Amino acid sequence: MMNLSSTMKAYGCRYCVSPLKQLLHTTNHHLRFRPRSPPLFSSSFNNLKLPNFNLLLTYNSLFFTTEHLWGRSGMNTNKKMVEHLQQYGVISSEKVARVMETIDRALFVPDRTPAYADCPQEIGYNATISAPHMHATCLQLLEEKLQPGMHALDVGSGTGYLTACFAMMVGPQGRAIGVEHIPELVASSINNIEKSAAAPLLKKGSLSMHVGDGREGWPECAPYDAIHVGAAAPEMPQALLDQLKPGGRMVIPVGNIFQDLKVVDKNPDGSISIRSESSVRYVPLTSRDTQLQS
Repeated sequence: MMNLSSTMKAYGCRYCVSPLKQLLHTTNHHLRFRPRSPPLFSSSFNNLKLPNFNLLLTYNSLFFTTEHLWGRSGMNTNKKMVEHLQQYGVISSEKVARVMETIDRALFVPDRTPAYADCPQEIGYNATISAPHMHATCLQLLEEKLQPGMHALDVGSGTGYLTACFAMMVGPQGRAIGVEHIPELVASSINNIEKSAAAPLLKKGSLSMHVGDGREGWPECAPYDAIHVGAAAPEMPQALLDQLKPGGRMVIPVGNIFQDLKVVDKNPDGSISIRSESSVRYVPLTSRDTQLQS
């Protein structure tokens, strides 16, 4: 039986990347999982000679083994998805768990796709919705900056799922802004949100979705307590740093072939502190035309 409490690798991306490229460019992402009960693996899986980081390869993400488990356990409700993330130590925050239970992921993925499986799902336009464990990771990294009344920016908002989660956390007195450069995705994200528990916040205006170049942020509602970026920048975007409030935090993948998920804190005096949370594989933070041609 493989030890799920050992250090594992987790990879996430918003856009589609070929499995071969991901396999060639992998580095460590340290997440520790503490299962409350022994997982049930198939006999064929037990016989695999895997290294102790316990990873699996799927079509566009290398990540921990819960996706394999879920595929065999009938993960068919949003609540079960969240409970599984809690069971394997991905979610430790009760607030994050409540928000992810409230915003049903099935409303934000295309029809006839396994909404609750822990893997990215294609959403068209060479884009994906990230795996649930990546959403949970980013929500927990930003949780302190997603308190009621705060402002949050989601760059590359896709189907609107994470922006809706942000809105639920900052509440009606806060602001949650999604920026996406594919107009069709912005339109569909609004439709998705209108079906979700975040619909009243969209109607009120504290949650809004916009067509724009996320590399430039959304100055109209700046500064932001929390910024999330869903694609890898070759270097830290100055516009996003400028729009981060003193005391705020940004989570952003940075790099080209080798990328790190960076946690960027702007100190009260305006200085910047940066640490690497994990190694990841995203496609570049780029223009609309380049994305569509990739």
